Amino acid sequence: MSQHQKIYPVHDPEAPTARPTAPLVPRGSSRSEHGDPSKVPLNQRPQRFVPLAPPKKRRSCCCRCVCYTFCFLLLLVVAVGASIGILYLVFKPKLPDYSIDRLQLTRFALNQDSSLTTAFNVTITAKNPNEKIGIYYEDGSKITVWYMEHQLSNGSLPKFYQGHENTTVIYVDMTGQTQNALSLRTTLEEQQQRTGNIPLRIRVNQPVRVKFGKLKLFEVRFLVRCGVFVDSLATNNVIKIQSSSCKFRLRL
Repeated sequence: MSQHQKIYPVHDPEAPTARPTAPLVPRGSSRSEHGDPSKVPLNQRPQRFVPLAPPKKRRSCCCRCVCYTFCFLLLLVVAVGASIGILYLVFKPKLPDYSIDRLQLTRFALNQDSSLTTAFNVTITAKNPNEKIGIYYEDGSKITVWYMEHQLSNGSLPKFYQGHENTTVIYVDMTGQTQNALSLRTTLEEQQQRTGNIPLRIRVNQPVRVKFGKLKLFEVRFLVRCGVFVDSLATNNVIKIQSSSCKFRLRL
């Protein structure tokens, strides 16, 4: 009859000890096999990220207002430019032309107080070459006669309207008085003897309003600068104009 023998496992004292896989301390403990968290350096601790606050609505409203303003100004510039372009294509504006045709010295006298009194009669021809543009010459104009830096006489142009493709002859009387003119008269006489002519400058500052068809625009100014060479400054004689040239400029 066979016998059954039961064999039980016996702990071998020489066998290597198995390394525990579970934590050596309970959960929630401040110490573990990885060390004390309170002694970990600050630069190695996990950082907490705080979400940034959303931008204020006031800033977005300001940016929106600036954007709307910029767009409005851009549209305004485009509209004005388009209007000017249309007016230019329709009316084809041309600059007016001016010339000094006649110059008469009616008074040229040196007074006892060394002042010089002068009086001129000037004939100016103004041409408007435009087919669809009229020019209103308004009050407040000024015309002056100069020799070097000395103003000899001054006057003003009459108020009138110049129509399309029109040529207008303007007669202007000018008077003036220059103080301490002894040296000025001597210089004029020497200039005439040396060169045979006297250079004069005539300046015109004229406010005008331009009419495009039935549209009358705002007031602008015509600035005319003329250089005139005359043979002499003889009183009560028509001065011979040897040469003249005029330049025109528009000022808003």
